[in-house]
Amino acid sequence: MLLRSARGQIRLLAALFAGLLVGGLGAPASAAPGTPSAPAVQPLITWAASADVTFTKVTQQTVRNVVTTSVAGRGLQVSLSNAFGSAPVTFRTISVGVVQSGATLVPGSSRQVFFGGDPSITVPVGEEVLSDPLPGNVAARQTLAVSVYVDAEVRRATGHNLALTANYLSEPGDHASEDSGSAYTRGLSRWIFLESLVVTQRAAQSTVAALGDSITDGVGSTPGTNRRWTDYLAQRLIAAPPNAEKGVANEGISANRVLSGGVGQSALRRFGRDVLDQPGVETVILLEGINDINTGATAADLIEGYRELIARAHADDTCILGGTLTPNEGGSPAREAERQAVNDFIRNSGEFDGVVDFDAVVRDPSAPTTFRPVYDSGDGLHPSDAGYRAMGNAVPLGLLDCSL
Repeated sequence: MLLRSARGQIRLLAALFAGLLVGGLGAPASAAPGTPSAPAVQPLITWAASADVTFTKVTQQTVRNVVTTSVAGRGLQVSLSNAFGSAPVTFRTISVGVVQSGATLVPGSSRQVFFGGDPSITVPVGEEVLSDPLPGNVAARQTLAVSVYVDAEVRRATGHNLALTANYLSEPGDHASEDSGSAYTRGLSRWIFLESLVVTQRAAQSTVAALGDSITDGVGSTPGTNRRWTDYLAQRLIAAPPNAEKGVANEGISANRVLSGGVGQSALRRFGRDVLDQPGVETVILLEGINDINTGATAADLIEGYRELIARAHADDTCILGGTLTPNEGGSPAREAERQAVNDFIRNSGEFDGVVDFDAVVRDPSAPTTFRPVYDSGDGLHPSDAGYRAMGNAVPLGLLDCSL
């Protein structure tokens, strides 16, 4: 168990936990007879969502968060957050189970989570906690429910405001370990308390973090279908040859900005917590800036912010790829000029470690300031399911292993 306000410690302690693993939610793994030592392993993110304030009130209730993993792994660890709470939170019971449908779990799949051997833990304001590892294996693209019971009133719960999947809040009481979903009578459109899921894999593997705004968060995609561009990228990565698979951490916040203001902390402020301090992150794809432009930022302003993120990534030995900004059809000619200048910097400056040209993939060749009609969700700003698929397929997998 680890309480942390300095999130960089998570990498070290997750690695220490990994040395104790024997297998997770599936069948336990075991070493072959005569094996002298366990192979080197790497802790990495298999699922994540950026923490933010939700203003959700939870009163002696259980939250059931439904998530889908990216990469497979062992020794699942749960990270819970009170980063934006107004008072300490005591998490009394936490369990993880495999979803059958809705809030109902596959019978017998629920496993209780512990923190230093204890079933409950109190997390101060501004901090997160990482659980002990569960024994056994977690499958790639597996839908899990992380159920969290608090026996007091939490007036301002930390979480993620755009889940794009159904989550659930129970009637009063501890229903965390129940397979039945009958107690979960209220639907939630956000994830509450849950920040990430960590597994271990072969040491050659790593996590790709996607830092962005609503386009990374998945606005415009069909809810409940996991059709964000990061989901399509995850599907490609888990189909890669052994040792080339990677976890994907979606660190997008709708209406977020690079520089300041907006929803959630700016990308500059949350870069450490959401990217650099996360276990296994070796590459980040930055796709953000359109909200800055739409609220008055210039290309020069954004480029200065990008350069700060690039410098911080390189100081941490992390690869950073620049994603070009996709069409902004509601923007003025002046804003379009700023977008084009930003994209020119991303494509041609050579300051990023690589370029993912999302704009070139989704724009209409006959009207390049707009989306191809099939790639437009209908608002001229956010991609459709097909647009997100095209974006996920546009990421050159070879760029994800850049060496600095």
